[in-house]
Amino acid sequence: MKVGIFGANGRMGRVLIEALQECENTVLTLATVRDDSPWVGMNVGDVAGVGKQTVVCTGISKIRGDDVQVMIDFTLPAAFEHNLNWCVRNKIPLVLGTTGLNDTQEQQLHHAASIIPIVFAANYSVGVNVMLSLVKQAARALGNTADIEISEAHHRFKQDAPSGTAMAIGRVIAETLERNLNECAVYGREGKSPVRDPKTIGFATVRAGDIVGEHTALFADMGERLEITHKASSRLTFAKGAVRAANWLEHKKPGLYSMSDVLGLAEN
Repeated sequence: MKVGIFGANGRMGRVLIEALQECENTVLTLATVRDDSPWVGMNVGDVAGVGKQTVVCTGISKIRGDDVQVMIDFTLPAAFEHNLNWCVRNKIPLVLGTTGLNDTQEQQLHHAASIIPIVFAANYSVGVNVMLSLVKQAARALGNTADIEISEAHHRFKQDAPSGTAMAIGRVIAETLERNLNECAVYGREGKSPVRDPKTIGFATVRAGDIVGEHTALFADMGERLEITHKASSRLTFAKGAVRAANWLEHKKPGLYSMSDVLGLAEN
């Protein structure tokens, strides 16, 4: 599988280079950076610190789609539209890990998925996606009696809050309980507030140091509580999941897929 990376010099881009190097079924054939980036022309192995490779970083306006079978994008929302449109024009499947998309961008994503196959996930960790399945089970059993809180922690550089993964956990719970997350989510508490509404889903966010990613879904009832937690210690976990999704996309029909589809966790 010939794979390309948007934003190869980013934190996730560099780890993706490493993950692709370790995967026997894939080869990195395209790595993009901004046209004005000092990384243009640099060997991707030097960018990621994994030794010389055969590919150099190419300015985003110079890339071609004739030597790549799937693209992986973990860049910021500002680059989303350009990258998505390039994939659509060139009929290249996409593995998308960009979080913090607005409503218009989500509509663009759904339209693009009618033309090309796309895997879109807030988190590509296998463990996190198993966690989402477990959270759904917990919501079915405990959600109508327990108070529900979601906490997450990430490194100081992460811009969106709550994280895309925390929001994905919240959506799974809300959908399972037939609630509207936009109406029941509480994103912060300060000072004196009314007694907790049992239908709300609370979110707490930490940004500190070099925390890779930690997420906990708490179901607290009178006399007992259940906590479902995932902790990532390396971004390589996410990168390997994205590479797995890239391989899975081969020969898929246009559509918007999730990591649950990739892992066989999706319910029929």
